[in-house]
Amino acid sequence: MQKLVLIRHGQSIWNQENRFTGWTDVDLSENGYRQAKNAGELLKKRGFTFDTGFTSVLKRSIKTLDIILEEMDLLWIPVQKSWRLNERFYGALQGLDKDEVAAKYGAQQVHKWRRDPHEHPPAITKDDNRYPGNDIRYKSLTEKELPLTENLTETMDRVLPYWHQSIVSALRLNQKVIVSAHGNSLRALVQYIDHLSDQEVTKLDLPTGVPLIYELDAELSRIKHYYLE
Repeated sequence: MQKLVLIRHGQSIWNQENRFTGWTDVDLSENGYRQAKNAGELLKKRGFTFDTGFTSVLKRSIKTLDIILEEMDLLWIPVQKSWRLNERFYGALQGLDKDEVAAKYGAQQVHKWRRDPHEHPPAITKDDNRYPGNDIRYKSLTEKELPLTENLTETMDRVLPYWHQSIVSALRLNQKVIVSAHGNSLRALVQYIDHLSDQEVTKLDLPTGVPLIYELDAELSRIKHYYLE
């Protein structure tokens, strides 16, 4: 049996302000720092250790993993960063207050944008300063890989190749793995690992800063999962 640890980054400043974040590179809130530190302390207390880590290229995810590894005296282990683990790209909603958007478009429409696997939020244009093609960290991406908007299915389509090529490869080498990512990139992974239907995944909500432990068999199929609290 192997254990895989997934963790959604600690609360961000825009989580605290109730804003759509997406690929906007906002920092952790003070509470987010505490959540990450507590997660590291708890993992260490429960006897976890790691050989390698994976994270997105967004600072809230990177810092969460760094804080956890520092608490565990594991800052020396290799960590891979990939845009494929980024949060879902929320298009023109990025930066907007969720309550204000709900007041304008209706709560039902906002729920669809947030949870329906096939629903696209309003898109940005390439001349928008939120367009990721303007960010040096995405300079190697093709035009097709640079989103203007993204639904959960498209998020899964970019996350799963990385899961199979990098994370699964580490697990097959019997490495102990931690993945620090985002609500929707992890939602895509959980949907895949747990074989959730589109209807089931709409109800899935991952808390910030709480380790989600997967116990996997020799074929890397789920035996069970639980939150470490």
